[in-house]
Amino acid sequence: MTHALAKAGLDDVPALTERLMSAIFTDNPEWTDYRPVPKEDLWEGCRQYLERILQILSGEVDISDRDDDVAAAIGRRRAEQGVPLEVMLRTFRLGGRVVWEALVDQAHRDGADPDSVLGVATSIWRVIDGLSSTLSTFYRNTELERLRRDDQRRHALVEDLLAGRARDVAFAQRAAKELDLPTGGAYLVVVAEMTDDAAFALRGHSEALAALHFRSVWQVRADSLVGLIALEQHPAELALDALRPLARARVAVSPKVQGLSEIGLAHQLALTTLGTSAPGAAELVTLEERFPEALLVQSPDLAQRLLETQLGPVLALPVKERDMLLDTLRAWLEENCSTANAAVRLHCHRNTVLNRLHRITTLIGQPLHGRTAYVSLSLALSTLHLTKGLPD
Repeated sequence: MTHALAKAGLDDVPALTERLMSAIFTDNPEWTDYRPVPKEDLWEGCRQYLERILQILSGEVDISDRDDDVAAAIGRRRAEQGVPLEVMLRTFRLGGRVVWEALVDQAHRDGADPDSVLGVATSIWRVIDGLSSTLSTFYRNTELERLRRDDQRRHALVEDLLAGRARDVAFAQRAAKELDLPTGGAYLVVVAEMTDDAAFALRGHSEALAALHFRSVWQVRADSLVGLIALEQHPAELALDALRPLARARVAVSPKVQGLSEIGLAHQLALTTLGTSAPGAAELVTLEERFPEALLVQSPDLAQRLLETQLGPVLALPVKERDMLLDTLRAWLEENCSTANAAVRLHCHRNTVLNRLHRITTLIGQPLHGRTAYVSLSLALSTLHLTKGLPD
């Protein structure tokens, strides 16, 4: 009986499509909000769907061992058009109701036994369930693919910003729109290294900044996590204070730059600043805090030559004496060349400090006093800290 009723119903598909269209806008008014779906497109989708229900019920089409291509195509298309899945599933149920009512009317006209019509209902809803399942599967697959494409596009936009492409005004405007960032205004760029356990040196950063109403975009790269923070009306210190406690390894922040057009420069400065943090450190550093070290990082060969020239003879000493003299020199310089303060810091007598400084002077063959000596020795010790290049 089901086969015969469905075969007869195939001739009425255009009329059934009109009934479904009317039901959609009566029982499912959300459809009026989906402007990407032209009415003609919706009508054709409804026609194909109703025809497929009747084809399956009549035995003309067998989908027992495969996904239905009509439901799959509708699922893909509506996902691309942005129609919510819940709306589509409700539309499929409305289509099932339209077919059910049409077949019941046909059965009554044919004088069929009312009890036999119940078997038709079971067949219809079994078909609707199968088509709805196919719709859901292909809708979700398409949605995932669209999200992947969106992620890839956002990733490419951020990479282009880091490469300095935002000097092109048209590109900067497009990137700002898609990433929900301002074109102008102050920005910071953050670089967090990847740790040995394949995690990143920052955790909880997005939430911490969002709680303070910062807009930011974060990009996972091969060996680092990079963030673009739009300061807008916020002080940079507010962002730094939020991020500093979250540093689990080395994190560096660029100085403020103006607009997306300077993001490439800010990224390079942040990378340079990251190099000023010693391996194994867990800290957030800014370029403003590390200008001398940044100069060394920018010229590694020159920094190594400086270290060898200024402290080579000291580094060649046995480990115990070498470390003692280096600690003394560092304390003396950091205490503004005060022998008395260095002695307190080192827990020794002032004369002991003087003797050690005299020993260093003899070894390196030049005086420790004077601006040039102060700068050169300080930079040499910074190079040693950055490289941790002490011989065993």
